[in-house]
Amino acid sequence: MAHTVGIKEVARQAGVSVGTVSNVINRPHMVADETRERVQSAIVELGYVRSESARQLRAGQSRIIALLVLDMANPFFVDVASGAERVARAATLGVMLCNSAQSTSEESDYLSLFAEQRVRGVLVTPADMSGRNLADFRRHGIPFVLVDRVLPSAEGCSVSVDDVLGGTLAVRHLLARGHSSVAYVSGPMTLQQCQDRKEGAEAALTEAGLPASALRHLEAERLDVAAGRDAGGRLLGMADRPTAVFCANDLLALGVLQALFAAGVRVPDEVALVGYDDIEFAAAAAVPLTSVRQPAVRMGRQAAELLLEETGEEAGLHRHQRIVLDPELIVRESSLAARA
Repeated sequence: MAHTVGIKEVARQAGVSVGTVSNVINRPHMVADETRERVQSAIVELGYVRSESARQLRAGQSRIIALLVLDMANPFFVDVASGAERVARAATLGVMLCNSAQSTSEESDYLSLFAEQRVRGVLVTPADMSGRNLADFRRHGIPFVLVDRVLPSAEGCSVSVDDVLGGTLAVRHLLARGHSSVAYVSGPMTLQQCQDRKEGAEAALTEAGLPASALRHLEAERLDVAAGRDAGGRLLGMADRPTAVFCANDLLALGVLQALFAAGVRVPDEVALVGYDDIEFAAAAAVPLTSVRQPAVRMGRQAAELLLEETGEEAGLHRHQRIVLDPELIVRESSLAARA
């Protein structure tokens, strides 16, 4: 194992005290030019790198915020991270990006790591909808902001999108195109987004005078393309196949699209398709995908701003906020075939 050079070795090499080396590193204006140059030469010669984490612990304020998301393979969360990082960089902070992989146990492990590292704060899209992981984390006194979730209590901030409205927009559009038989492909219904988007889809049916039970629900184990392909296979096996499909995210929709293409089913002529998130790949799909757009970059940016406000110099003036943004339906070819 390589030896790590410490500040005492630099002091010995330069023939000065440890305090003088510390001053050269942190307050160089306080040290005479000749002494400063001798210390800096020793630092270069020995290859000394100061421990930023130790300095932060002494100062009681980390320069790292953590971002814990459900799935870094989903471009939606890449956009969220981009928005958060822009705010962090402007504040000369770094972002530790972690992926829970939709696992409550991995989420718990990461939250423990954040507590051990005493990060400045955490942005999190929780996998554990029971709230136990966050309840345990709260005792460490590290602020956190929920992203793409609504915090049910007034004990913290959250930035989310109105997913009920998003589901309504998606199915309302399909109904307006003449479809009365609609399937909903979701991820695990333990996730609040999947529940809310289903609620919105059912609301659109009720609004049109159809029973909410008319929505054919296919639940997938995950929110990825492979799960979408599997759901597409189940859809193809239905005796009375729906003419329209609304998916809880674009990755699921792209997987369904692949399954339909492989079976020779034409989209949108035989089956119309709507996704959710409006990731970059949605517009670039073989059949450009109609999708409910979430302002992902804006979500990440606003969540980071709330976190920095809560952890900044005027933290005592901070008031928790629950910000809910509106989604937008982006119509493309995948849903535009008219029904008789």
